[in-house]
Amino acid sequence: MAEQKDQAGETLRFEAEVTRLLSLMVHSVYSNRDVFLRELISNAADACEKLRMTALQEPDLLGDDPDFKIVLSADRTGGTLLVEDNGIGMDREELVGNLGTIARSGTRAFLEGAAGGEGSALIGQFGVGFYSAFMVASSVEVVSRRAGSDEAWRWWSDGAGTFQLEPVPVEEAPARGTRVLLTLKDDAKDYAEQAKIERVVAEYSAHVPVPIWLRIGGDGVGEKSLADGSALWRKAKSAVAESEYAEFYGHVSGQYDEPALTIHYKAEGRHEYSVLLFVPSMRPFDLFDPERRGRVRLYVRRVYITDEAAILPGWLRFVRGVIDSEDLPLNLSREMLQKNPILEAIGKGVTSRILADLDKLAESDGETFEKVWTAFGAVIKEGLYEDAERRDGIYKIARFRTTKGDGWRSLADYVADLRPNQTAIYYALGDDLDAIKASPQLEGFAKRGIEVLLLSDPVDAFWVRTALGFDGKPFQSVTQGAADLDKVPVAEGEAETDDASDSAVATLAALFKQTLGDRVSDVRASSRLTASPVCLVAGDAGPDRQLEKLLSAQNQAMLRAAPVLELNPGHALIKGLAEKAAAGGKSETLEDAAVLLYGEARILDGEAPENPADHVARVGKLLAAALG
Repeated sequence: MAEQKDQAGETLRFEAEVTRLLSLMVHSVYSNRDVFLRELISNAADACEKLRMTALQEPDLLGDDPDFKIVLSADRTGGTLLVEDNGIGMDREELVGNLGTIARSGTRAFLEGAAGGEGSALIGQFGVGFYSAFMVASSVEVVSRRAGSDEAWRWWSDGAGTFQLEPVPVEEAPARGTRVLLTLKDDAKDYAEQAKIERVVAEYSAHVPVPIWLRIGGDGVGEKSLADGSALWRKAKSAVAESEYAEFYGHVSGQYDEPALTIHYKAEGRHEYSVLLFVPSMRPFDLFDPERRGRVRLYVRRVYITDEAAILPGWLRFVRGVIDSEDLPLNLSREMLQKNPILEAIGKGVTSRILADLDKLAESDGETFEKVWTAFGAVIKEGLYEDAERRDGIYKIARFRTTKGDGWRSLADYVADLRPNQTAIYYALGDDLDAIKASPQLEGFAKRGIEVLLLSDPVDAFWVRTALGFDGKPFQSVTQGAADLDKVPVAEGEAETDDASDSAVATLAALFKQTLGDRVSDVRASSRLTASPVCLVAGDAGPDRQLEKLLSAQNQAMLRAAPVLELNPGHALIKGLAEKAAAGGKSETLEDAAVLLYGEARILDGEAPENPADHVARVGKLLAAALG
């Protein structure tokens, strides 16, 4: 970040992504510019909450001003709007770090989405809320004094790529906290109107946990309360309107979608705590952040503690809201947060409640639940792998695409439709649904009317390996081990095939194994093929083929197990080759066929032949022989 110093202070350049973001804001054509005020109020409330928590250890920081508040002042004549808080404030480094850079991941996704016209729906999800002020302001001035400091700083920018930073006398700054002064654009002067401010606050910020006041008159002759800072989560559920839930959801989530599910209750008994949580209807952009951080806010007796307590498991990191404990101590250290038995008990109780309410939603409003599962199913399924205690509860709400239609199916649906003599729940893994549906390994299952789960999320390859089964039925990959399908009757309308003799196929398999050597662990007849001549499957003891691909992609040095090559005894090509093998034994033609069919099986499995040049040469040789 370049710096230029002069007598007035410093001129610094925004980092590149901030400059791009500011350009979007300055030239904004978003239809809903009201969001800027919500973002500034949210920042002010967070500053107050941080000081409230810090003051537990350093009460002197509050001085003679223990009551937190946010004050809005508008000057209609001058065309300005002021947002002031008495929160923790910022020093020079924090002003540069918070207002000159964007540290949170996902900014690039925001910029791409904003460029595509989604900006007003994305503001606030990436820590870029402050910059939304430039949608309505031609310039922004920030004066801040950190609590307990004898220094104050002024930050100013017109959004044109640089900002100015200079110290100011403390008498020109708030006693502590931050003042944000917006000089409004000509087409945004209505945000200096009292009625407009009251409407926006009522719609977006009525339930922030800090009182909001509107200073009336340029000389500050009076103040009007716009929000009392009451804790919505402590109210009885019957006393809260849906619109209040929606507004509070926007405050705690930073999103503009409607929550798909609201969970509001008070737990009493061994531990007492209040809960107000929301399941979004839209994915946040940081859902798959490697740190898998949750954003549920922890309060202790209405005092904000942190949003990094990891109260809920990582597979519920999309849930937003508040948990307020009556029993936890206020002076929680990071170590205590990680090991506190009360917090652990609260987390378990809340997790069980979320699963129960999601199950109820699935029963009462299947359409809404399917939207939730479409958005967050891939994350919830992480719990099937890492949370054995909750696995049965997750099984109840899990939904899957299957070979039985295009809709979502539950495991209970699957088990209810088992075919006669079917003893397992079959699944197929792959990178995407279309590729899985085209797998030759599904052919025999389709012929017998056996439903197969189609699993295309990366986590699927891991949880099915640790899952013990559902309703007494084990999970079985269609690409692993021998598929013993002969006991399941052929589905109505499907014809039995005329297979080559067992002995002829066995002879061909032995010749193929001799030719292919250690490229395959075995060659055998298949009961899972009907249309394709060959396919590859994993051995009985090895990992599923898709899991093996995922693991080897992460570790290039990992040795992959040799697959099993299966032959379709009912396919015309295999029958012809089997007859040739039984009649004459080993030949050059059969050797070429073995290598070519192995290459074809690899192609069907989503991989290239081991030696593409050799594969092409053998195809050319066979075609030439056929022509001549």
